[in-house]
Amino acid sequence: MPLSEQEQRLLEEMERNLYRNDADFVAAVSGRGRPNYRSIVLGILLALLGVAGLIAGVALHLLIVGVIGFGLMFAGVLLAITPSKRAAAGRPSAPKAGTQAPHRSSAGFMDRLNERWDRRQEDRD
Repeated sequence: MPLSEQEQRLLEEMERNLYRNDADFVAAVSGRGRPNYRSIVLGILLALLGVAGLIAGVALHLLIVGVIGFGLMFAGVLLAITPSKRAAAGRPSAPKAGTQAPHRSSAGFMDRLNERWDRRQEDRD
């Protein structure tokens, strides 16, 4: 039994929303897409320099050199694992013109889906 035009439009709208929500979910879960190799290499070099400073501080019994070495090591690791600004800028943050912003409340995904379904059913009546 073929679907009516209204049912086909509703099905297509649900598919579009599913693809859009699924893409948002994947982007949110995956965190960053492509790693920034320059930041990783710079972070590793900074961490190695920090390790050398830490060892030098212990060997020379200079507390300040060891603390600076530890700080460099910590900053290098953070630099290597933090996503770049370019990767964060490439992710969609605002909805396109003509589309509604997704309703972000404390309600769960299924609650929002049920509310949308109820609104559609009321609009159809």
